[in-house]
Amino acid sequence: MRTLIRWWLFGLFGACAAAAGADTSIDPALPESAQRCLDCHAGPDVDHVLDGPHAVAADARTRFASDGCGSCHGPSLEHMQRPPRGQPRARPDHPFSAGSADDAACAGCHRSEVDLHWPGSAHAQAGVGCVGCHRVHQPDPMQAPAQQTARCSECHRTVRAELQRPSTHPLHDGRMQCSDCHAPHGSATPAMLQRATANETCFDCHADLRGPFLWEHPPAREDCSICHRPHGTVHRPLLRQRGPWLCQQCHLAQFHPSTALSGTGLPSAPIGSGSTSLLGRNCMNCHSQVHGSNHPSGPGFTR
Repeated sequence: MRTLIRWWLFGLFGACAAAAGADTSIDPALPESAQRCLDCHAGPDVDHVLDGPHAVAADARTRFASDGCGSCHGPSLEHMQRPPRGQPRARPDHPFSAGSADDAACAGCHRSEVDLHWPGSAHAQAGVGCVGCHRVHQPDPMQAPAQQTARCSECHRTVRAELQRPSTHPLHDGRMQCSDCHAPHGSATPAMLQRATANETCFDCHADLRGPFLWEHPPAREDCSICHRPHGTVHRPLLRQRGPWLCQQCHLAQFHPSTALSGTGLPSAPIGSGSTSLLGRNCMNCHSQVHGSNHPSGPGFTR
């Protein structure tokens, strides 16, 4: 009974407001076509579009002033019509739902981002559409560093696991984001790197390791990932394996070093009985300039 009374009062107040000429429009500054859409689709999941760049009526590139929501979703004439009783309403021309092929509607404006590499990119080949990563009616997670990492990790689960290891890049605290190294819309390099090679990508931040050096360490010059895992490891700093075993994968020449070291050389009581090649920074206790040296007497990267 109380429910019926509430609905009766709600109808009565609505009728009084209409009789008094109350303005029921959402915003007189909105285009009429957008107001018609928001009559049904208003809410926190949609209203954010009015605060973003897609709904700037003064920007002729958005076509929002003339077409409203139809600037992205198309005219959607059937969707605007009331369906027959018992029938579902027709979908918009471009619903932008998961798995829909509406990327062309986005590419119509975002040509600079998708024209060159997107058609052959790993994301496009896997059927990941624009809305698979981006949001328009809500704040876009790809524009916020911390949220972007979480968004990418939803699909890249192996990377998400590596980011939980002790030694990682500062992605979780927002000081980096995935797009600092990777080009999500595609590139001409493996792993969709921003630069032509892995080293050039790393040198954007690690410029002190770029060189050129008088004495170059060939693996470091060739590819940083020979020794480092970029997404995370259990060895600092992002090393694939703890030294000296990492170094001895290549350096097992005659004399120094002549044999592979093992845990038998670790210190035991009393302290000081262990091998110096297994303590501290191990090989880097002596070969501190492992990325390269400019010292005239530094062919062994010791100075």
